[in-house]
Amino acid sequence: QLQLVESGGGLVQPGGSLRLSCVSSGFPLGWYAITWFRQAPGKEREIVASIRFSFRGDIISYADSVKGRFTISRDSAKHTMYLQMSRLKPEDTAIYYCNVVVPGPVESIYWGQGTQVTVSA
Repeated sequence: QLQLVESGGGLVQPGGSLRLSCVSSGFPLGWYAITWFRQAPGKEREIVASIRFSFRGDIISYADSVKGRFTISRDSAKHTMYLQMSRLKPEDTAIYYCNVVVPGPVESIYWGQGTQVTVSA
């Protein structure tokens, strides 16, 4: 059973930076699709950034709203995925969740517990 534990959220001023981490419980992340989602109050959960494994090289994608400001990455040796967030805006305020999809006869989807990011002066 894969477990994901997030950290790194907090209160930051507009224009500031935060780095979110998501540690998997011993499962290597190099082979799986990993995604950061966020959910703001009163809104639906949305994809922020994702990495899809490919033998030709990872496929990385970002929501238009965070392109150029956020960077998703992973350290397979540390079983950890990251979301580096820069030039934060008040509209980035949300609970951020990491997500891992493990393929198989039955696809398994795992979620972190969520970490609050608040961007406010």
